[in-house]
Amino acid sequence: MSPTAQAAGNAATLDGATKQRTKYRVRDLNFYYGKHHALKSIDIDVYEHEITALIGPSGCGKSSFLRTLNRMNEVLADTRCTGSLLLDDEEIYDRRVDVVELRKRVGMVFQKPNPFPKSIYENIAYGPRIHGVRRRTELDEIVERSLRGAALWEEVKDVLKKSAFDLSGGQQQRLCIARALAVEPEVVLMDEPCSALDPISTFRIEELMEELKQRYTIVLVTHNMYQASRVSQRTGFFLMGELVEVGATEDLFERPKDKRTDDYIRGRFG
Repeated sequence: MSPTAQAAGNAATLDGATKQRTKYRVRDLNFYYGKHHALKSIDIDVYEHEITALIGPSGCGKSSFLRTLNRMNEVLADTRCTGSLLLDDEEIYDRRVDVVELRKRVGMVFQKPNPFPKSIYENIAYGPRIHGVRRRTELDEIVERSLRGAALWEEVKDVLKKSAFDLSGGQQQRLCIARALAVEPEVVLMDEPCSALDPISTFRIEELMEELKQRYTIVLVTHNMYQASRVSQRTGFFLMGELVEVGATEDLFERPKDKRTDDYIRGRFG
């Protein structure tokens, strides 16, 4: 089935995005690596309890944009961001914003599973401990709740003391999702979370995303247009640092407004 046909199946889940609560409002966002202008005048709204997919060829700015949403780019030297990026109407680049608290609200799952060299239990408990949770009973509850939220509890509940590295690749990625959920974020950023996984593990992560959007806002970077069409309610197309267009996933795949989007979807470049 083509991405266009699959996107049509998402139409019923997009119940008038403009009527939904805006989680992020981004206006005239520009980002620079040194002198390199990586993101150019980005305007986009991200709606609460939806999956917004970002597609486009390698090096087009998708991941750079994703990392602006929780200021992860700031860990890199010689970077600069201008414009407005509001989370719940609060400017996250205001100097008064606590970056640690921001990254608690906005969790991130990376391209490759990156569990800590600790036990399964300690991978999940690490974040809550950082934020002041000390009681073992409370940590136990958080670990179980987070692993259940990532559809992993039944598979690991009897081996919580084992190393996270003993898990399969797909299980490790769900563990990383559980780790992000443990600090009770509002938004989950996912940077190509299935690129290193087999088809069965990919399917499980996609099923999980569908469940998670009921409680969280998800922004997903993916090279896989079929995946974007399967799981997202809105899709944005990036090209050479520009957000060419963004809209309901069905509309973008079936009725793109820009020829560059149409060319990319149809495989004419990228």
